[in-house]
Amino acid sequence: MSANSRMSLAVHVLTWLAFDRRGTPKENATSQQIATSVNTNPVVIRRCLGQLRDAGLVSVSHGRNGGWQLARSAASITLMDVYRAIPDEPLFGMHASDPDAACYVGYGIQPVLAGVYDRATKALADSFAQTTVADVLRDTLRLFPFDEQGQEAPEQGSDRSASPVE
Repeated sequence: MSANSRMSLAVHVLTWLAFDRRGTPKENATSQQIATSVNTNPVVIRRCLGQLRDAGLVSVSHGRNGGWQLARSAASITLMDVYRAIPDEPLFGMHASDPDAACYVGYGIQPVLAGVYDRATKALADSFAQTTVADVLRDTLRLFPFDEQGQEAPEQGSDRSASPVE
């Protein structure tokens, strides 16, 4: 089984846009620039950005200085917003074929699993609703061993995490 990575890709894209746009206004980001961070083809990034645009999370400007930007602050974009923007299959699927109803386990397994999966999906949604792109960026930057000037970063727990992320 392979995991679906569309959610991770979308959060990466939004987090990169939030990081790239901190501080002074800059030119809009291109799919090529974002693809470099994700280490994928710009076509994959453009497809993802289209879904995020349709959900109102990013906007695009066309022309000479065109490119992508967040449609609102990173602190106001929750992972639940991202999850809803990415069309996906259910997190948990049932058997490809119906289990044997004459079997003690096969008879009741699907309704029991449906309840378990519903509770797990609710917990995931609650966690996503409480986590923003700004939170992901802050936590991601804490892991990077160098600051923006290429200097070795202070130890974790230092003042470095105090910088605001919009």
